Amino acid sequence: MTADENDIREQVRDSYGEIAAGRTSSCCGPGESTEDESAGGAPSCCGTGDVEERAEALGYEPGELLEIPEDANLGLGCGNPTAIANLEPGEVVLDLGSGAGMDAFLAASQVGEEGRVIGVDMTPEMLERGRRTAVEEGVADRVEFREGHIEDLPVVSERADVVISNCVVNLSPDKHKVFREAFRVLKPGGRLAVSDICLSEPLPDAVREAAATHVACIGGAAQADEYMEAIRQAGFTELSWTRDDATPMFEAIRDDAVLAEAVEELGDDKFDELGEIVWSYRVEARKP
Repeated sequence: MTADENDIREQVRDSYGEIAAGRTSSCCGPGESTEDESAGGAPSCCGTGDVEERAEALGYEPGELLEIPEDANLGLGCGNPTAIANLEPGEVVLDLGSGAGMDAFLAASQVGEEGRVIGVDMTPEMLERGRRTAVEEGVADRVEFREGHIEDLPVVSERADVVISNCVVNLSPDKHKVFREAFRVLKPGGRLAVSDICLSEPLPDAVREAAATHVACIGGAAQADEYMEAIRQAGFTELSWTRDDATPMFEAIRDDAVLAEAVEELGDDKFDELGEIVWSYRVEARKP
């Protein structure tokens, strides 16, 4: 990893640490899905307003939100990976970049008392918040949070039935390694269900190199064809996806205290242009 990549990782960790500690709020994206690549949705974004309203805009059902502890919903993400994961009772779920545990706790409610959920995150404040909530909710025996990087998962091979992730892989400087690790930890026949940000064309250099845009889930995003190829090269099959228009995300970012730096660095006009090439994806695949 280069020095620049290390700097970006540190800024991402620090920014999400502030979010977890309650010193600010943040957002990574929009909601409702479309049926094919050419279609555009009318999603809402998680940057402002009530966190439950934001979560519904991302694809969480009101009944699902009742299963998620209040302290776990920080208004982050760009979709609902559990909506495409088809979780079954008794399954083992691994959440890449689990944050405060929103998707981990929802997954736990779906796999039941015989199931298990492992969240992996690199931000100590997020881990602390998730672990505390697990204890308070009485599920610490089956919802576990481990510190680590998603490129080097602290999980034994063939442990999980399902790997989920919500707007996190875009933050990684080595997406190929992330998907190789996801493949490693999945059991044969295991499933991958990811919500993430991808691009329809390359970002301008000034955008890609600005650390603040990585925190905004933009600067580190890959082009969609490269992202899908990384999944295939890891060994996954049965790859499918849908995407949504991410334009409303940018209005929310303007109002976000952490991410305002990205707008200031780029200027309003340049930031607006990103809405034409940044998309919110839902991706599914299977390990043979």
